[in-house]
Amino acid sequence: MFLLTNDNASFAGGVHPPEGKHLTEDRAIEPGPSAKELALLLSQHIGAPAQPLVKKGEAVQAGQKIGDCQAFIGAPVHAPVAGKVRDIALQPHPVLGRSPAILIETQSDIPPTGPSFVRPPDFDPAAYPPEQICQAVREAGIVGMGGAGFPTSVKLQPDAKTPKETLIVNGCECEPYITCDYRVMLEWTDQVLTGIQLAQRACGASKVFFALEDNKPQAIEQVTASLQKLGLSSQITVVRVKTKYPQGGERQLIRAVLQKIVPTGGIPPAIGVVVSNVATVAALADAVVNGRPLTHRVVTVTGEGIARPGNYYVPIGTPVQALIDHCGGLEKDSARAVLGGPMMGLAVAALNTPSTKTRGRSDRPASRQDAPSDRMYPLWPLPAGLPGASEPDENRARRQEQSHGPGGEIPRHGLHRMRLLQLCLPVERRPDRLHQDGQDLSRSAKEENARVSVKEYG
Repeated sequence: MFLLTNDNASFAGGVHPPEGKHLTEDRAIEPGPSAKELALLLSQHIGAPAQPLVKKGEAVQAGQKIGDCQAFIGAPVHAPVAGKVRDIALQPHPVLGRSPAILIETQSDIPPTGPSFVRPPDFDPAAYPPEQICQAVREAGIVGMGGAGFPTSVKLQPDAKTPKETLIVNGCECEPYITCDYRVMLEWTDQVLTGIQLAQRACGASKVFFALEDNKPQAIEQVTASLQKLGLSSQITVVRVKTKYPQGGERQLIRAVLQKIVPTGGIPPAIGVVVSNVATVAALADAVVNGRPLTHRVVTVTGEGIARPGNYYVPIGTPVQALIDHCGGLEKDSARAVLGGPMMGLAVAALNTPSTKTRGRSDRPASRQDAPSDRMYPLWPLPAGLPGASEPDENRARRQEQSHGPGGEIPRHGLHRMRLLQLCLPVERRPDRLHQDGQDLSRSAKEENARVSVKEYG
């Protein structure tokens, strides 16, 4: 069944920054670089970090488990390629600054090839017990690949006290510039749908929604056609949601698709909902059907500061520098490299920072013109419609939905909880008008600073 939605299929608040996806949305997934050395960080997920299972000088095989932990919330780490452990040492981490990592000298210069997943012609998710699926996912080291990094086996595990009634597959990819999930939906559609069926089987959900933003008509068409081909149209509902940021946030997507609010301090399973990213369910299918661990992923290398932007299938642990070199290097006026996208990404201090299961999803070398100036402009506290703000109680959330513009109610957070949303744009490239949920904000092209304040609106 295909569900056509109206303009109200969204959440309160949000913004619509320039997308920048035109740079890579039509670039098919290609093999990435063959790095001479990979750095496998032992902390790539929410929860306890993995402990090394190998020693310096030890030979490892492709797919071998090289790190693990016994904690309930944790995930193992596997070697993407065959090689030799050069060292176990601190390496740059996009979030923690520095973190222990296993350095592997690779044995082969052969570029990575894409996954050869073939959906079994007689595939039946009922043949896989939920416990088997969860165990396979745990052993494969699969975590949320959309950025959060929560161990997927924990998220899917059935719980009699809080049964999971609904599975939402997140295909929004609302972060500007990033297109790796979009290409996965177009090129690995059967693998994604197989993973959805297995995820539904594992968590016991009776309803499944596949949410895509309405700026991805080709992906919507492709997914819908594949559902019809596989006879799954009555089991998985495709939901077209409004394009705006942060539509892909768990809480925002649940509100848009189900009109439900996750309680303050709560998590989606508390209201019977599981949300999983499209890349995550694709990896799940490969792990359960083929027994392959999560060792590679698709990343988007993009931005005005990169010579040849594109989408690449790379081993986890590939350094940023190798990705940049593979894409023709940086332009002369490049200023910084950002992992994760321009809105919620993190600028890296060193180009030997390795890609991870989560934040390896995008490198965006920015033009020096895009770099923020030293001048700071006051902005509103981060609204509940954006991640990072404390969710207000349900009554306040309803009142906020009825408020409009800066004159409406703004959540009163302490100064330690206030965060600023700043959209950096070069002066000569900045559009005269930025669209916020249908509202036009006029901007003077003569402004010296390239910073645009984005205020809350209803």
